[in-house]
Parts: sequence; structure tokens; C-alpha cells
Amino acid sequence: MSDLETLTHLFVEFYERLSSWEQEIVRDSGLSSPQMHTLEVLGMHAPLRMKDLAERLGVTTGTMTVTVDKLERLGLVTRLPHDTDRRSYLVALTPEGERLCQEHHHHHLRLTHELAAALTDEEIAALTSALRKIHTVL
Repeated sequence: MSDLETLTHLFVEFYERLSSWEQEIVRDSGLSSPQMHTLEVLGMHAPLRMKDLAERLGVTTGTMTVTVDKLERLGLVTRLPHDTDRRSYLVALTPEGERLCQEHHHHHLRLTHELAAALTDEEIAALTSALRKIHTVL
């Protein structure tokens, strides 16, 4: 097996394991994965215009509208008027949405600590650098 084939296999296996872990964590929240991912993005970048939120999540604005509608009905997000564009709304977390987002983030921190415990400081630095480069491609 070539190095690239091995890397492909490792990427796929890591993705599957991480996805399974994420689904298990999200299931306990009562939300779907797309809904939780929306809260996560808003937790890092809120408030965002619907278009910008959809772009960050890689979905259409129509799909994003459906997700935000559900989250708004659950009291987790709110739409705010845009300061300079009367046609746009900003989507922001409510206090309950912020609480749920922080709770989910703590699960991510715990997983990161568990994974990092298997690595040296140099390996953590190398992995961080490699992931930053990969992010620019995706």
C-alpha cells in the first residue's frame, strides 16, 4: 500500500470514528447533527447573516433557513435585524443556545485532551500545523 493509500485509509477511518463519537454526543442533546453544528458555528462566529452561516456550513440558504427556523422554535437562536442591510437578518444564539453550545464544546475539549495525551508536544505542534494547512484546502 502506498503512503497516499495509507493516508486515505487513515482519513476515512478517523472520519468514521469521529462521526460516530459526534453522533453519540449530539444524540444526548436532542438535536440533529446539522442543528448542533449550526450552534457550534454561531458559538464561534455569531452573529452571522444567514448567507454567511450557510457558507460556513457548506449548505444552501434554503437548507439553512429550515435549520434556523427549527432552532428558533426551540429557543436556541434568534434573528436580529442587520444594522446596515434592511433585507438581511443576523442569526445569534440565545442564552439557552449559548449554554448548549458551551456544553457541546466541553465534550470536544475532553476528546481533544484524550487524543493529545497520546502525543508528544512536538507531535501536537506538527498535527496542529498540518491541520491548519489542510483547512486551507477544504
